[in-house]
Formats: sequence, C-alpha cells, structure tokens
Amino acid sequence: MDDRMSREIERLTELASSVCEKTLARGVDVAEVRARSGSELSVKVRLGEPELIEEAGHRSIGMRVIKDKRVALTSTSDLTPAGLERFVDDALELVDISQEDPFAGPADPALIHRGELPDLDLYDPSAGAIDAAAALDRARRGEAAARAYDVRITNSDGASFSRTSGCFAMVLSGGFRGGGAGSYSSLSVVPVADDENGKKRRGFYYSAKRFDADLASPEAVGEEAARRTLRKLGARKVETTEAPVVFDPDAGRAIFGMLAGCLMGSSIWRKSSYLVGREGTQVASDLVDVVDDPLIPRGPGSRPFDGEGLLSRVNVVVEKGKLVTYLCDSYSARKLGRSSTASAARGAGGGVGASTSNFILKPTKTPATDIVKGTARGLYVTDMMGFGFNPVTGDFSRGASGFWIENGELSYPVNEVTISLNFDDLLKSIDAVGDDLDLRSSTATPTFRVRKMTIAGA
Repeated sequence: MDDRMSREIERLTELASSVCEKTLARGVDVAEVRARSGSELSVKVRLGEPELIEEAGHRSIGMRVIKDKRVALTSTSDLTPAGLERFVDDALELVDISQEDPFAGPADPALIHRGELPDLDLYDPSAGAIDAAAALDRARRGEAAARAYDVRITNSDGASFSRTSGCFAMVLSGGFRGGGAGSYSSLSVVPVADDENGKKRRGFYYSAKRFDADLASPEAVGEEAARRTLRKLGARKVETTEAPVVFDPDAGRAIFGMLAGCLMGSSIWRKSSYLVGREGTQVASDLVDVVDDPLIPRGPGSRPFDGEGLLSRVNVVVEKGKLVTYLCDSYSARKLGRSSTASAARGAGGGVGASTSNFILKPTKTPATDIVKGTARGLYVTDMMGFGFNPVTGDFSRGASGFWIENGELSYPVNEVTISLNFDDLLKSIDAVGDDLDLRSSTATPTFRVRKMTIAGA
C-alpha cells in the first residue's frame, strides 16, 4: 500500500474513533462507525464515440448505535464539525424512537479480533491513476478489435471501462479498530451481428480484476466478445424435451448466486429458504463442494475481517453434497441459537447483514471440454434471462440461450428456450464439474452439468 493511502486510512480511523467516543459519551450502549473515501470512474463508447463519462469522489461516514436493545442507523457525507454534530444528534434521536429488538446487539466481544490482520493484496496504487482519457482509449480499442474481427460484426452496443479505488476504517465500541484499501477495474465489450430475417445477435465478454495489470488486454476482450457474438448466428429453438444441461461458468455463477441467497442466516430464520432445517443432509450431488473463502489474495470478494470485527475465515458450506453450515452475522446467529460464521458485511450507511465473500463451487480435475464431449445430446447454456426462482419452494424456471449438443459437439446455437427443474433436484443432479474456475467475480463456478432438465422450446 502506498503512503498516501496509508495516511488516508489513518485519518479515517481518527475520524471514526472521535465520532465513536462522542456518541458513547452521550449515553448509548454501542457505537459502531465506518468511515470511507474513494473515487470511481466509468466510461462508455459506442462506434468509437464517447457516450458516457462519469467520475466521482466520495468521503462519508456511517454509524450503527444500540441503546436498550433499540437500533438506529445513520450516515452523512458532511464531515464538517457542524455536520458531524448533526450526524450524532440524528443517531441519538432515531435510537430513542426505535422499536426494541431482543436479538439486537454487537458481536460477541470474545470473538472480536484485536491482533494483526492478513494482507490480502487488494489495493493497486496504479488503478486510481487511470484518467478518463486512458479509460476511453481502452474502451475504444476493445470495441475496435471486436468490429475489425469479422465483417459480420455490423454494429455495437458499446464498450465500457470502469475502475474504483478507495479505503475505509472501522471502529467499534466493542474493541475493534481496523481498515483497508481496495481497487477493482473492468472492461466489457458488446458487439452486434446481423442474423437472418433482420435479427440482431448480441454477445459480450468482460475482464475484471483487482489489479489493473491483471486485466486482459482491450484487444483480447474485444476479439473474444466478437467470437461469442458470431457463434450465436443462426440461433433457433428446439423441440420441448428432457435432456442434460451444461452450464458454462457465467451461467453457473447465476445458479450458485441463487444458492447463496438461500444459505444466508437471515433467509433461514425468516423461513424464506427451501434449505431450512437441512444442515447435515444431502442438498447436492457428492461432486459439489462449495466454500465461502474471503482469504484469497486479490480475490474480488476478499476481506481480512468481517463487518463486525471478526477475523475472516474460510467457511465450508457444502461438502460432498452435504450442507455443512449457513452463513451468519451475529444477529442471524442469535436468532438461530448459534455463533457467527464471520460473514457480516457492513454497508456505507452502517447497516449490518450476512453476506458471501468469494462464494465458489470448487473445480475438479475434469477438463471442461470433456463435459461437452461426454454429452450425447443436450443443451449448453451460456446466458439466462428472467427471475424465475422461488427460494421458499425451490421452484426454478429461467429463459436460456446457448448451443445444442449433439454427439459431444456444439452443433448449433439455441435461443428462446426455458429450462426448469426444482432447485433441490437440480443440485442433486449435477453429474460433472469441470476445471475452468475463473475468479472474475465474487461468485464463481467452473462448467458443470445437470443430468436432466425440462427444456421448453418450440
């Protein structure tokens, strides 16, 4: 971490400590303060011309206060002395009119971390130096590479580049003081090709990393986006059938993102998940191992500590298909009569809730290409549309597109189909998991195959 960022974290820590002390002195039981600062830049070009340039900096503070089992949240970006006085006054006024909650409270003091924190290498000093001109250049180069790749690429929905860089400090009256810095950059390209009967086919590809140097080149992103667009030409429906379905990593991420939501402690105590009461039972095939790992260096969802000051740890969520644990912050843990899994996330406004970090379906040694080769007939899904999932019952039905598999090969593109199966059966029917895990996002999977789903088409 560079000296400038280290000094900013120190300033934010001093600010958060001062506000915490002032608030405690005015009679609350608990004061938890998070101060942050940073900057963001987003640009978009279309057909070589800028369509969007947004750049902003922020510096703000959020706080949670607890008094007599009543909770209040407040935040402000006015960090003047007068603004901070109003900020504290507002918190005290709100907590006095809040309703009591017997489960409200901070993390168990015995669990709060007070030692050294792991360095997960989450901040790239060069990321914040990328200005609008450099960002536009990258977006233009990505789009130009896509358009030059093949004459069948006739249009573009644009190319976008964004980066964010910043730091924060958290001070809790329970004894925790800590902070950190992070950065993230991404580039995406969306080419358009003309298909039969005047239809337009859009594909996309993106690269996203903590460190700018780890991003794929604009040309590589653009060319891959073009390839993914061109392979959609000639897409058609298929007859309604039951067949194996292979999910590529992008589609698989969406599937396991839905699973993550059903594993949150808040979903369990609210009984809004089909996994209520399922710990220790088989919820997926024995090929499925899922971890929530916040300790991956440069991981998109990595964090050295959670939002309540607990040292981050790897949580094995599903092991050989058996549900091992739910992911809980302190509140949901108390509601469920258990301990926190160090899964709390704290928002800019001071609110706390359970969240995943790097939520991963672990890869196997099976080459992803062998999964397709081993499928005599089925659907290879690259995109899903809609929101057809009921977390209470597990009913699942989504629009999908991709490719039809025939004799172990991708034979032609498919669109306008719907795939459906109860989510519990879907996970239990996974019969192959690949080796192609790519941590471009905090929820990630390799390619995997479901033995049989209903595919509704023509």
